Amino acid sequence: MQIDLANAGKRFRFDWIFRDLNYRFAAGERYALLGPNGSGKSTLMKVLSGHLSLSKGQLRYESNGRLHEPDAVYRQIGFAAPYIELIEEFTLEEALRFHARLRPLLPDFTADNLYALLDLPRARNKELRFFSSGMKQRVKLALAVCTDAPVLLLDEPSTNLDVQAVRWFKQLVETYAAGRLLVIASNDPGDLELCRTPLDIRDYK
Repeated sequence: MQIDLANAGKRFRFDWIFRDLNYRFAAGERYALLGPNGSGKSTLMKVLSGHLSLSKGQLRYESNGRLHEPDAVYRQIGFAAPYIELIEEFTLEEALRFHARLRPLLPDFTADNLYALLDLPRARNKELRFFSSGMKQRVKLALAVCTDAPVLLLDEPSTNLDVQAVRWFKQLVETYAAGRLLVIASNDPGDLELCRTPLDIRDYK
């Protein structure tokens, strides 16, 4: 899938977060979305994911010459961000099985595969509300990356991760994100090493 933005802009009241953005996110490419905190990276990620609408311009999702309706595009996207909440009353196993019923996982993947991949021993029957922030972030990343979707959006993926968990995240992306459109919004140089094409949101103010 590719995502096209034409004369795109988003504003809140009288403040433009970005505008006159003409850009193509090509299928299979990896993009680093750059800019300091508060510059609008997360706003653009929410627009790309369909969580926010544009104030002006057009946003198109296309694959194999077919346009996707905006209301259905969530099926084509895996999205992880610190501000996306998990259902904290679920145990880890319940959360994984619930997600697997809602969204198709990668071929030959099951909820049990996800649990093994997370490498969180003795956490299977623990409610997510008792997880540390780093453990919750691992769950969000695994759910996003292991969903069978052609577009992967990761906003500040290393937030709350320790050194070992960062290594786990990078291996996760290298193993399971191949061939998909990947956009990472981050100020962490380690995250941006995973990408090939930079896009600075400050160029569209």
